[in-house]
Amino acid sequence: MAETTQGRNLTVAMTGASGALFTAALLKLLDADDRVGTVHFIASDHALRVVGEELAPTGRSGLVDALLQAVGGGPASAKIKSVRNDDIGAAVASGSHPSDGMIVLPCSMGTLASISNGLAARLIDRAADVTLKERRPLILCVRETPLNRIHLRNMSLAADAGATIFPVIPAMYFRPPGLDEIARQFACRVLAHVGLQQSEAYQWKAGE
Repeated sequence: MAETTQGRNLTVAMTGASGALFTAALLKLLDADDRVGTVHFIASDHALRVVGEELAPTGRSGLVDALLQAVGGGPASAKIKSVRNDDIGAAVASGSHPSDGMIVLPCSMGTLASISNGLAARLIDRAADVTLKERRPLILCVRETPLNRIHLRNMSLAADAGATIFPVIPAMYFRPPGLDEIARQFACRVLAHVGLQQSEAYQWKAGE
């Protein structure tokens, strides 16, 4: 099947921090969004273990299916292209590849350190490095607590380089009925930061 060329082209990475349900919600929204043509999805080796422990045991080949099914999705998506983290020659490793931004959800402190210090040893780090140098949106959904000074310093370095630090801190003021809605609304807010506002996103109205 030829790669979709119409619509927005995004990169989504999942690393080894807790929060697989948030990644699943994000991918489901992107899969259903007609404005999105292609999503290059990269999972670190540690992310595979997180998915296995938090959602369902799966191998790398079935990861996207497992994530979409976790939030009520259907069969495999034609627009989500899985790319191995060790494939440093993949399209998203080059600044000449057309891209509308990158989201790392969740972003572990190890991945944050690699990105903020420009190591670019694996595809996730390299794709993020390219995103920064090309001045495209890079959203780092960091997930850790408590934070030490190294974590804080690396967040500052990444922010100074142009990244948006977007901690995985879900909202509760809309009285969510369950975990799936918490994850979905968080994903809606993330997508708004790459210009993909979602019609079902909750909007606070004073006096409600």
